[in-house]
Amino acid sequence: MKNVFLGVLVGLTAFTSPVFAGGDIEAGKAKSATCAACHGANGMAIMPIYPNLKGQNEQYLVSSLKAYKNKERSGGQAAIMQPQAAMLSDEDIANVAAYYASLK
Repeated sequence: MKNVFLGVLVGLTAFTSPVFAGGDIEAGKAKSATCAACHGANGMAIMPIYPNLKGQNEQYLVSSLKAYKNKERSGGQAAIMQPQAAMLSDEDIANVAAYYASLK
């Protein structure tokens, strides 16, 4: 019984790890050109009012971009981010998130 539980736990962990969660890093890098205007070419913000995206948690970035896209996030720079996120498909969001999360 213990081995069955361990097997299930290992299996679930494999499917929730960042390796299986992410998008295409290279596609995200290409799509991030617009983001660089505020968040910097390497994910380090140019001005302190914009957050650094370099090394940020991938799922957090996906969640945040989807919230902006759906107009569920209204604080901070929402007036800038909502129209930017609206132009992204779910695949684009996954790719951009994977790119910024990959930067170390």
